[in-house]
Amino acid sequence: MILKGNARGGGRQMAAHLLNGMQNEHVTVHQVRGFLATTVRSALEEAYALAQGTQCQQYLYSVSLNPPRDRDVPIEAFEKALKEIEEKLGLTDQPRVVVFHEKDGRRHAHCVWSRIDAQEMKAVNIAFDRRKLQSVSRALFIEYGWTMPRGLMNPAHRNPLNFTRAEWQQAARTGRSASAIKACLQECWAVADSAKAFAAVLEERGFLLARGDRRGFIAVDVYGEVFSLSRQLGLKAKDLAKRLGSPESLPSVAEAKEKLGAQVRSLFETYRAELQKTHEQELRPLLRIKTTMTEQHRKDRAAQKAFQEKRWNEEQAVRASRIRRGFKGLWDKLTFKYWTIRKQNEKEAWQGHVRDRSERQELIEAQLDRRQKLQTEFGEMRKRHEEETQKLMADIVKIATPERERDAKPEVFRGKIKEADLGISPLETRSGRPERSGRRKNVDYEQET
Repeated sequence: MILKGNARGGGRQMAAHLLNGMQNEHVTVHQVRGFLATTVRSALEEAYALAQGTQCQQYLYSVSLNPPRDRDVPIEAFEKALKEIEEKLGLTDQPRVVVFHEKDGRRHAHCVWSRIDAQEMKAVNIAFDRRKLQSVSRALFIEYGWTMPRGLMNPAHRNPLNFTRAEWQQAARTGRSASAIKACLQECWAVADSAKAFAAVLEERGFLLARGDRRGFIAVDVYGEVFSLSRQLGLKAKDLAKRLGSPESLPSVAEAKEKLGAQVRSLFETYRAELQKTHEQELRPLLRIKTTMTEQHRKDRAAQKAFQEKRWNEEQAVRASRIRRGFKGLWDKLTFKYWTIRKQNEKEAWQGHVRDRSERQELIEAQLDRRQKLQTEFGEMRKRHEEETQKLMADIVKIATPERERDAKPEVFRGKIKEADLGISPLETRSGRPERSGRRKNVDYEQET
């Protein structure tokens, strides 16, 4: 499972995140250990109070445990992983809270330790925690036979679609996902071997190639959002310059925005609003199913919990009735019968605990399976919505571009596109049919409508 950890303060904020029932469909407090308090919020406040006797600001250490989405991982696997993490980071026997979250058909766990050693009144030093967590994560993937992510096997193979918070916020403003934007720009780069070809392919996808104030080459979309090509493509400035040449001949950010114009943006906003409304209507039935399913799952868990508590109390009463009181109880102790009964009661109590825990796990796995099937439908619909939005952006740029500017772009609208620019085989036309022998390789394509 993927492990992410960091030292931090802010116990109240952490408690609010752990107990957030709005963003998570199910929140289960699994353990509060080593604190006088019995609730998550009170425990983290207790950790803060203890830290006031030291100079430690980041008095908590938080780890999220994310197993593969398609695997049903029992609680025992999470507990074993937490034990290994504690041994690696030196947090063994430190107070901690463990909370399970379920969302979109996936279950993951959060564990928060207090770093303050109450005996010595100093914080536990945690060095090279990222490297140690990766080591534990690799061992877990190997132990359980899960498919290991390439980025975990070798840092050089890490997923290129990793984003900073600023990139996520920028993508949210445009209504497009950061992964779709980055993948789009990388696809454009992959099929172009020159500055003109790259600019042409970008315009077909709704971007303009421009010159940044500090970043060299940038792409501007119809919203006026600026994307650094070196960051989005994962290339250095000198690698971009090798293929694209000098950025001095390109328009500035202001010129690119002016070229796109208010007409394009206003027209796009109108069409985008209509498309967004359609997408919301299509999602509404699935959202109703999700809400109904979540409520039903919560009711099922509550009913199971009430049944198990009732059964436990009844069984506890039976066990208690076996122990006689008064003179008979004293006689049982003298004849060692009391100890035999007590041992039997302890064995039955443990078996009941294991049985209840197994029943809860079976219910959770069954609910996760149903929720994952629904989430697959969400994913397919959102992917189609993203494709429709991307196509609309490209169409709007093409429609709103003046005819005289289209004539000035032989790479895009008048044809003259080399097959190598678009990755087309010299023996194939755009339709995929082989060319007749003797025809020239530079094919004049008609403008698509």
